This record gives sequence, C-alpha cells and structure tokens, in this order.
Amino acid sequence: MFLSVYVQVFFLLTFLENRKRITIRQGKVRLAQYPAVTILVPCWNEEKTIYKTACSLLNLHYPKDKLHIFLINDGSTDGTWNTIRRFRKHPNIKVFNKKNGGKYTALNLGLENLETPFVGCLDADSYADPEALVRIMSYFEKDSEIMAVASAAVIYNPQTLIQSAQQIEYHISAFTKKMLGTLNALHVTPGTLPVYKREVFDRLGGFKKAYNSEDGEIALRMHANKMKIDYCHEAVVHTLGPDTLRGLFRQRVRWMYGFLRNLMDYRFLLLKRQFGHLAFFTLPAALISIVTVVYVFGRMAVKIANFIAQKIGYYQTVGFSLSDSAPRFDLFYMNTKITFFLLVIFSSMLLMTIIFGRNLVDKKSKFYTRHIFTYVVLYGALAPFWLLKSIYNLFRGRQAIWR
Repeated sequence: MFLSVYVQVFFLLTFLENRKRITIRQGKVRLAQYPAVTILVPCWNEEKTIYKTACSLLNLHYPKDKLHIFLINDGSTDGTWNTIRRFRKHPNIKVFNKKNGGKYTALNLGLENLETPFVGCLDADSYADPEALVRIMSYFEKDSEIMAVASAAVIYNPQTLIQSAQQIEYHISAFTKKMLGTLNALHVTPGTLPVYKREVFDRLGGFKKAYNSEDGEIALRMHANKMKIDYCHEAVVHTLGPDTLRGLFRQRVRWMYGFLRNLMDYRFLLLKRQFGHLAFFTLPAALISIVTVVYVFGRMAVKIANFIAQKIGYYQTVGFSLSDSAPRFDLFYMNTKITFFLLVIFSSMLLMTIIFGRNLVDKKSKFYTRHIFTYVVLYGALAPFWLLKSIYNLFRGRQAIWR
C-alpha cells in the first residue's frame, strides 16, 4: 500500500510541476510546416471495422498531398481483403495483400515501401479523431529531439459493463502515460496511432515479432538507443475494447506476457542511470506491482480459506443462527491501522487520477460512479488471474494467442 501511494504521489507531483505545460488546445491546430506522413494499417480478419478505420484516416485534418495510407491485408480469412480493395483507386491509399505472417510482418512490408520522413501505425479496429495527426505532429515541431509520439486511446462507444470498466482504465492510463511522457519514461507505443520519425527504423531496423508485443519492444529498443518518446494527450483515438470477460482476459494475458518477455530481453535497462526514469521508475514500478498483486492475492486466498474453515468448524460445533451471522457496525471497532489509512489515501488519489485522465482526453464522456465500482471489482477479481496466467506461460514458454 505504501508503494502504491508513493507512485500516486509521484505522479501528482509530476503533474503539479508540469501543469502549466499540459494544455488542451481548442479548435484546429496549425503547423508551420506539414511534413509528409505515411500511416500503416495492418489488418487480419477486420472486415467489420477496417472500412471505418480507413475513413477516419481520410477524414484527418491534414493536407491530402502530405498524407499517405497503407492498408495491408495479412492473409485474412474473412472479407477484409474485399473491403480493402474498395480503396485501391483512392489517391491517398495503397493496398497490399500478403500471406499471413503476423502483425509485425505487415508493418515491415509497409516500412519497405515507405517514402516519407514520418510513419504512423493504426490498428484496424481503431478510429482516429480528425485532429489527432496534426496534434501529434506539433510535438515534433516543438522539440526536434522527439523521435516518436504516442496518442491517447479511449474506448469507442462502450456498451457493456466490461467496456465501461475499460473506459475507466483508459482514463487512468491517459494520466499516467502523460506523466511518464513528460519524464521520457514511456515503455510502450501502442498501436493507436503512434508516429515515428523514419530515422528510428533506418537506425534500428524494422519491427520484431516480440511475442505479439511489437509496440512494447520497439519502445524499449528506442530507449536502449537513447531515443526520446513523448505522449500527446490531445490526439484522441477511439478503439474497440473487448466486450466479454474471455476477450478481456486473453487480451491482458497477451499484453502482460509480451511485457514480461520483452523486459527479460531488455533487462540491461533496469537501474542503469544512462536510461533515466524508465530504468529507475517505470520498469521497477511495473515489476514491483506485479509481484505485489500476486503476493497480496495469495495472502488473501489463504486468509479467506482459513476464515471459511473456521466458520465451518464453528457452525458444526454450535449450529447456525442468523443472529450470529448478522453484521454489526460500531465506530468503536473501526480499523485504525496504518494500512486502512493508506488505503483511504490511495483510493482518493486513484479517484483524482481518473478525473484528471478523463479531463485530459475524454471530457465529454459520461462519467458514472458505478463504472468506477465496476472497474475496481472487475479488475480486482481478474487482474491476479491474468498475471498468474502470464507468469505461467512465461515459465512454460507458451506463446499468448491473439484472440
């Protein structure tokens, strides 16, 4: 609990120190120059979403002669290719069809045909806000040392309680990523429209399979080569979140497994001064949180098992009575241990994080207390299991599946 509060306080102080620079611009953003950008869209069995994804890119507020879009079909078995082919005659779009080899191979095919100084990537189930790209490019214009900029992802039209819980999670993520971005400590450039300088791939090579987590691997590789990554909270990209528990569980197992495997490959980054806040804060904090969640889950499981065993023994001895089991509330018996107060502080700061994150990226979204409750209950119950599954896969050498 102390470590959790420490992280929240650290983020709050970082926010207060940088609050004057964290602005939310209204209306259209204009650049002094508009460099050419190519956006790669790898597709595998995305016939239901790829058309809307492509249209969202065509609707970007960016000069059409500077915007190039590659739609890359990675051996889909549904109608994805038929949908992509409808864009073949569009002057801004090139379409590619290849055998299935994984997302990273589709991205690398795009890189092989790249002719622009900047390149972005967008998952085929995500939709970019019209102002997203120009806001991202303004970061490159402001700081020539920036080599990549990640965007702010929000859940598209959440319909189920599971998606509403993810919406809360993405609000928290927006705030934490913004704080990490100010510290050059982002450990991932998610597929929701990150934009890179072409120089990144000229120097480091293309994407790697990276255990189906190529966006995390490229970010760590960039840090290993002292390349700066920032986060644009104003560049909003709407993404479809899993609408079932099974889908959410599989997605998080894949994310966590990929993170752990990539961290093993880049373990030389840990606690090395030359790699800055990533080495001393982001990666250690992530590892500590994983260990803590597993430990707390195990300890709670043992306590619950002992409690149930004691109750069973009690009722077998004296019998069951409703009066015995009825809860009683008395302030005299309120928990006054330090853990309780740390929990209250952490919960209050978590609520602040949710509010700050929502105000940064998704202020118009509906905000319901029950969504926060759903998030706490759902993730509190499921997170230990997908962490344990990821660790199990790690030791067994099992590759996490996409869907």
